[in-house]
Amino acid sequence: MPSSKLDRSFWKLFAASATATSADGITKVALPLLAVSLTSDPVLISGLTAFSFLPWLLFGLPGGALVDRVDRRWAMSSANLLRAALLGVLVLLIATGLGSVPVLYAAAFALGLCQVVYDSAARAILPQVVDRRNLDKANSWLTVEETVGQGFVGPTLGAALFGWFRAVPFIGSAVGFALAAVLVLAVPGRFRAERVEPTTLRADIGEGLRWLWRHPLLRGLTILSGLFAGFLSMATSLNVLYAVDTLHLSPSVYGLLFTVLGLGGLAGSAVVGPLAARFGRALMLTVAAAVAPVMCVLLGTVTNLWAAGVWFFGLAAGVTMWNVLSMSLRQAMIPADLLGRVLSANRVVMWGGIPLGALAGGALADWTSVPVAFLVSGLAQLAVVIMIRRLTVRNRRLIADSFAT
Repeated sequence: MPSSKLDRSFWKLFAASATATSADGITKVALPLLAVSLTSDPVLISGLTAFSFLPWLLFGLPGGALVDRVDRRWAMSSANLLRAALLGVLVLLIATGLGSVPVLYAAAFALGLCQVVYDSAARAILPQVVDRRNLDKANSWLTVEETVGQGFVGPTLGAALFGWFRAVPFIGSAVGFALAAVLVLAVPGRFRAERVEPTTLRADIGEGLRWLWRHPLLRGLTILSGLFAGFLSMATSLNVLYAVDTLHLSPSVYGLLFTVLGLGGLAGSAVVGPLAARFGRALMLTVAAAVAPVMCVLLGTVTNLWAAGVWFFGLAAGVTMWNVLSMSLRQAMIPADLLGRVLSANRVVMWGGIPLGALAGGALADWTSVPVAFLVSGLAQLAVVIMIRRLTVRNRRLIADSFAT
């Protein structure tokens, strides 16, 4: 019987991932703060989110096929090194007064392109490092480090360093990504997917798409996840404007708002395993998906700082539970040699809708207000939750059986 403990290989992967996540957290708070210092236009601000996720729409499929052809560990390392180099260039541009909005868009797009390769490899490598029965536990730990890195360490450092000098946070990110590139190479093993015969990249992409389309549960889950992510991004792309213009927070206090998000993420990752074991993954997928839209509706109706803190906490908890459950489900169902391609196809749909949602949210906020954009986002998400519930009820036996062996 497989051990329920996570071994050293996982913890080495965990250390590398935590370092990269913290570096990413610094960038994710520093880029919007830099953008807000240049413009207060909601459309231009939401455009930063759009350019960050646009690479998934354009290059997600080839990126997934690529990581099924190479050693996934080396793919992660190379992507991190390239991110470090890109941030070094951005530091020079900021220091010389050339850090304009178009430059930030270009940086967001280039960093997003690296993230396509890194995330595709990172998600595909996990089932090669841990046993299937430990996927929920491993994903929960990875979610914890993502929450800490992007909710505590990264944003706190990013906001504090930004207040000192605008280029400094990006120096910290560059160093973090370079260190993560080295750490991931310490994970022992060979992480190239086994291939029976050589094929073209185009054929690989087609094989992954066909497998996903023919799967009764994952096809529907992918489509609904795309709708959900697009509607959610109508709100989340405006977080910085909500904090600065609606709540009137300073950059340093805005960093503390990420701490609240981090606490919510930690709470979600702590309870998702026991709740799934007690009530079943099918039910908890629906519950997790329902939390975020409710919080978005509340954020659209309440603009008090303390109430907003509670709502942001709940928002992060719900999204975290959904991410853990849905990722473990996909990793358990998808064959190892197809993981990179199928997971990337899923992310093309899921994250490809984020740029459209972000731009729609920015336009709506410009036409009305930021709180109204949050309200509309939440109501649209609730409609998707109803469809998620129907899908999981129809396939609850398939969901349970996927973790039986």
